[in-house]
Amino acid sequence: MTTPPQRFPRAARMAGPRQFAAVFARRTREDFGWAVLHGSRNEVALSRLGLSVGARVGGAVERGRIKRLLREAFRLERGGLPKGLDLVVAVRVHRDESLEECRQMFVKGAAALAQRLAARDRRQSPPTGGSAPVDES
Repeated sequence: MTTPPQRFPRAARMAGPRQFAAVFARRTREDFGWAVLHGSRNEVALSRLGLSVGARVGGAVERGRIKRLLREAFRLERGGLPKGLDLVVAVRVHRDESLEECRQMFVKGAAALAQRLAARDRRQSPPTGGSAPVDES
């Protein structure tokens, strides 16, 4: 039995400062010490990934390595992540992260963010149902 190819299509990538700003403005995040996972709902039916890896993390080689590692972890876990989330990983410091650490960050972080976003949406939406008093005069 063959498994379907696991791809990382262009549609699963965040691009442009507006998309990143929308995620950061939502202020929903999960801290992992070496990185922070920011999340927001999107209008598409799949989760998308954005990366923020600044010069503080290291030189170009180190930044490129961590970005490849994060993209691979996202690609491998993408099928099990909640749908409709924009996820931005802001790397704080560089250390020797493993692929397994990155995969666990996406699994745990995306689930926690999805729960927080759902709870926030429930609090902000007006109550539905219930019966208002009917004036029969």
